[in-house]
Amino acid sequence: MSKSKDFLRTIVEEDLKSGKYQEVHTRFPPEPNGFPHIGHAKSIAINFGIARDYQGRCNLRMDDTNPTTEDTKYVEALKDAVKWLGFEWDDSVRFTSDYFPKLYDYAVELIKMGKAYVDSINEEEMREYRGTVTEAGKRSKYAERSVEENLDLFERMKNGEFKDGEHVLRARIDMSAANMQMRDPLLYRIRHAKHHRTGNEWSIYPMYDFAHCLSDYIEGITHSLCTLEFENNRAIYDWVLDTLELDPPRPYQYEFARLAVNYTVMSKRKLLELVEGGQVSGWDDPRMPTIAGYKRRGYTPESILTFCDQIGIAKANSMVDVSQLEFCIRDDLNTKVPRVMCVLDPLKVTITNYDEKEELDASYYPDDVPKEGFRKLPFSREIYIERDDFSQTPPKGYFRLTPEQPVRLKHAYIISCEEVIKDANGNITEIKAVYHPASKSGSDTSGIKVKSAIHWVSAKEAKTVEVRLYDRLFTNEVPESVEDINPDSLKIIKNALIEPAVITDKPDERFQFERQGYFYADPIDYSDETPVFNKIVGLKDSWGKKKKKAPKSEHKPQAKKEQIDGEVAPMSESEQALFDKYTAELKLNSEVANTLARDKRLSSFYEDALSMLNSPVALANIVANEVARELKENEGETLKFTAKQVAKLVKMLDNETISSKIAKQVFEEMAKSGEEPTQIVEAKGLIQISDTSVIAPIIDEIIAKNPDNVAKFKAGNTKLLGFFVGQALKATGGKANPKVVNELVAKKLK
Repeated sequence: MSKSKDFLRTIVEEDLKSGKYQEVHTRFPPEPNGFPHIGHAKSIAINFGIARDYQGRCNLRMDDTNPTTEDTKYVEALKDAVKWLGFEWDDSVRFTSDYFPKLYDYAVELIKMGKAYVDSINEEEMREYRGTVTEAGKRSKYAERSVEENLDLFERMKNGEFKDGEHVLRARIDMSAANMQMRDPLLYRIRHAKHHRTGNEWSIYPMYDFAHCLSDYIEGITHSLCTLEFENNRAIYDWVLDTLELDPPRPYQYEFARLAVNYTVMSKRKLLELVEGGQVSGWDDPRMPTIAGYKRRGYTPESILTFCDQIGIAKANSMVDVSQLEFCIRDDLNTKVPRVMCVLDPLKVTITNYDEKEELDASYYPDDVPKEGFRKLPFSREIYIERDDFSQTPPKGYFRLTPEQPVRLKHAYIISCEEVIKDANGNITEIKAVYHPASKSGSDTSGIKVKSAIHWVSAKEAKTVEVRLYDRLFTNEVPESVEDINPDSLKIIKNALIEPAVITDKPDERFQFERQGYFYADPIDYSDETPVFNKIVGLKDSWGKKKKKAPKSEHKPQAKKEQIDGEVAPMSESEQALFDKYTAELKLNSEVANTLARDKRLSSFYEDALSMLNSPVALANIVANEVARELKENEGETLKFTAKQVAKLVKMLDNETISSKIAKQVFEEMAKSGEEPTQIVEAKGLIQISDTSVIAPIIDEIIAKNPDNVAKFKAGNTKLLGFFVGQALKATGGKANPKVVNELVAKKLK
């Protein structure tokens, strides 16, 4: 049994104790329209974890009701993710498409009951007739059709007699319902598209709200656990099951907060854009937040599940720091993987007084790791050390090798620098050193004091490897577009040198490269001829220090959060009204709408800004993210900026006077000083550059400096388009118009 007692487990225990259900039966029901990401890992852990904890069952069901976006490769990716995380689904994989005939029959039954009708108005009329949060909607004239006419039209829809959008099937509920989701929601729509499983058998496909609850019922699901954005859809879920008067037991829906991680994109649509736009190499690119990406990068299933356990299960949306996930993989690998030596930027060292050749015994693990394992380290006259482990003019606190300061070679001897060899350009090419014979590790009697030990490899025996240094894909905490991509998210080192045992003995597939970080043998590109290692994570959080306001303590991995024992109260009537307004009228996405509606300060600020500028989506995004963060960090203090200033900032963004990246810089300055955004932009020269005559020479220079990448792009490596765009944006300090840059780069690389 899991130690945590969250509100979902409390509900499950009460239902079992009362006899409502004899067995817990959950399901994980993803839509196969993309690879699963870290957010899905949380849902997998919850659904399969609860079933496991209470000796129940969990189904894996593909919600394949939209043939235009689904594919069997996504089905396989979802199956692989569940298995890799260590779970097994009950019986075979289910598909909503398995139930299409039964779902059709249920729809016919609703029509016969007078609870559903075929509507023929267009989308614009449907939006108009829906009403607003303060005004009731009105029902279409087609709702007066007889049961017989509706049955006839619905069958003809199924038979493919009509075009897409010509008719829909709607539930007859209440066009004046306070919950706008209940205003005669759609049940079926026409889609003339080939389905990945049923081919062209069907011309109509059920909507999620209709198919989901009935698929749960058909499978005998007891607890339908889903994320918070489906909270308002619960009313439809219950209406369908209650109206059809299905025999008990029936399922009930419960919602939990979805996972949001900073510096990370969780939208499958945006992830698909990254894949198709060439900014990443594919869904399994090790920088992607997909489970396939984490798997290829070298994360372990245990680290992912520990992370899901630490963040807990709650009903309030919040942002999780990605450093917590990085802490989990460090913590997991620390007690598992061997320590080895790899030199990424080699500098030759010739030990002038050493003419022998020996093999040193070296443990793979430090004393505090309860594992055993040794390898032989060849030591010779010529070795390589890391270039930055030598300094001719060392800064204060530099403890590595200098002309005056000796250093220990890990597992070997202490050496001292005698001579520095440089080329004609003044670059250091070699160090002449001497070793101290009495200083051998484990039997040092030299009396020489050193302040650090550095890693090294023997020149003759070292193996050449490719090392891929991965970093966060985005530089912005809340990334929005391609211009937020970190241009340094991948650095490839082709000629790194590693100690031979790593390649010849292969003691593991994951390693800690001493003083560098944790690395993983790439499962696709690695071969004995060309070994490739991916950087999983550094030895410490290098991003925490970059944050400006928070003290150091805030950058430490978060302690395990106390989990919620009871369900958080649902939205109040006023919050619900705001949520409906934001989603239905202003077209905000459900997460942003939920954030604003549940916080009076945010909704009030948003409404003030909206009264000055009709740009609901852009204003909502900045209020729900930037303004919300400032309110949290300055709790109890008056903000230095106003809603009017935020409206002015967004107006400049809408007019393309500034880019979204620059808008964030301007906001940070506003938050500090309260200065007008227009004044900040003018004073700092931050106006967006859209003039092609200015941008084109910059792109030309970047192309000229990267002939190898140009050749690779023209040979078919289209993912390098993102590299050139990122370099151009970086060269202009984010001021170049991303659209113009994309167009110019694409044109010049043809």
